[in-house]
Amino acid sequence: MSTLTSTKPAITMERTFTASVDDVWDLWTTKDGIEAWWGPGGFRVEVRRLELWAGGALEYAMIACEPETIAFMKQAGMPTASEARATYTEVTPKRRLTYDHHTDFIPGITPYQVAHAVELFPTGDRVRMVLTFDPMHDDVWTQRQSMGWASELDKLERLIATRRG
Repeated sequence: MSTLTSTKPAITMERTFTASVDDVWDLWTTKDGIEAWWGPGGFRVEVRRLELWAGGALEYAMIACEPETIAFMKQAGMPTASEARATYTEVTPKRRLTYDHHTDFIPGITPYQVAHAVELFPTGDRVRMVLTFDPMHDDVWTQRQSMGWASELDKLERLIATRRG
């Protein structure tokens, strides 16, 4: 995985969930699943289009929904809601999902793609998930991206735990 703008190594995050691979896959690949957890703390998403095949699109609105997040976005000169899109590059059901996220929301930065891969490794009643993604155009944005994913994966973990009862 590499972007046109980076020679730095990809970032990897792992989580293990007590869940079926079907449940984890559905949370990554369905409108209801994505909307239930996608977006870092302070944001929510609304899926506009979901075409789950190589070459297919994921289009969604990323919406700031908490007062602190709204204030931060305004102070940074960024919109509190923005349309986002990704193109799936590989879909291997219940095993591997890859996509290029179109990064066009950063003021003053030419849009570029950030590659992502999600791999699922089921074992019994658990699933190890490995998320790998390319760094962004600079260290500050790469750190924000990493913090955002950590927050999102926390939300995913809480959602799975809640569903378990």
